[in-house]
Amino acid sequence: MRKLIYGMNVSLDGYIAAPGDDLGWSVPSDELFQFWSDRLRATELSLYGRKLWRTMSSHWPTADQRPDATPADVEFARRWRDMSKVVFSSTIDQVDWNTRLVTGDAVAEITRLKAEDGGPMDIGGATLAGAAMRAGLIDEYVLATAPVLVGGGTPFFTALDSWVNLELVESRTFPCGVILTRYETRRP
Repeated sequence: MRKLIYGMNVSLDGYIAAPGDDLGWSVPSDELFQFWSDRLRATELSLYGRKLWRTMSSHWPTADQRPDATPADVEFARRWRDMSKVVFSSTIDQVDWNTRLVTGDAVAEITRLKAEDGGPMDIGGATLAGAAMRAGLIDEYVLATAPVLVGGGTPFFTALDSWVNLELVESRTFPCGVILTRYETRRP
């Protein structure tokens, strides 16, 4: 059975995007970017909702070809393009870069993918992750909490139908002041 991991940069007040989908506050330091790049290397399959897919696919397919691309950008872009991805959307009609589109029941498909043998899956996007949270499918939460208050926007956590008990498995502070916490879901 695969492990499903939900991780993103998050503001101290709990948002993954400020009002207007502003992500300017969440540009990672070199160390934090390397952490996310290492996680990408360890991930077998990435699951995206529509909005996060549009953000990622507008940048990473050609990020390694930009004149100002750092070696870390080049490495991340190549990994991102090559890895298997699934996008869940009823409004997108085409995807590319080793990606499959699912227009039907996201929870049913994520449940099916989790039941397969294979490496870890990452899930990104508040709406998609929220559906997986409510269905009890997320095994690990990774929060890179930035020292900023954005006052509103897209929350990392969605409204839940019941409690989710977690166990802290890692915490560390990056030189930029971001605090990384990893929690595993405690199952009965």
